[in-house]
Amino acid sequence: MFLVSREEIAIDKNSVIPIYYQLFKLLEGQIRRGDLKPGESLPTENDIATCYEISRMTVRRAISELVAAGMVYAQQGKGTFVATPKLDNIVFELNDFNQEINQRGLNYKTTLLEAKIIRANEELKSKFQIQEENKRFLFFRTVLSAENERLSYEVKYTIYSKSKPILESELKDPSLPGLIAAHTEYVPVSSKKVLQVASCSQEEAAILGIPPYAPVFLIEQTIFDSDLKPVGWSKAVYRGDRYKLTSYDGWYKKD
Repeated sequence: MFLVSREEIAIDKNSVIPIYYQLFKLLEGQIRRGDLKPGESLPTENDIATCYEISRMTVRRAISELVAAGMVYAQQGKGTFVATPKLDNIVFELNDFNQEINQRGLNYKTTLLEAKIIRANEELKSKFQIQEENKRFLFFRTVLSAENERLSYEVKYTIYSKSKPILESELKDPSLPGLIAAHTEYVPVSSKKVLQVASCSQEEAAILGIPPYAPVFLIEQTIFDSDLKPVGWSKAVYRGDRYKLTSYDGWYKKD
């Protein structure tokens, strides 16, 4: 049975916040509150789509975001289940960009700097564990801004599939799990994130408008399919003077 709290009766389809992201936050809230417990299965894509009167593709993208966050996992032929928090590891998150900016009463936007198809280079062959010389990838560069101040810069790569064309309207907020779910033949099942403190390159500094070699948060994310093969990879640079690191020891926390 699908759980809908009193505060979460409907999705605002007229909001500037993407529908898939609204659904992601609703499901995330249910998991954090314990309405959906570890080991329990999520409702089917059809049930969720019917409940909120949205498309299955939108539901699939929201679930892909939950998979990437490590909050759910997929079992082929069985469904999607709530993951058990790993209390022996630190669970980190940079405060959600939309939430952080909204709390400050600022306007935010995602700017697509570049989107193109590229051939595999040595770095991509290593990241995706492939040997094919002619393998092609979708490449994206985006910047997150608030009040005309650039705060985060990200590059994303997914395996290119000719059968999944990309529409310009879908590039306004090209999250990595969403790109994989919508534009490749692969199903994102799990995710690994690596966080480190780094110094920004001259190119990154120029894009973000900060001094070269300024301290930044660097997060690399790899998305895997059901065979644990990498199907997506991204690298995001967050300004060290605009973000903070928060750690939780489980899913459940008070908002």
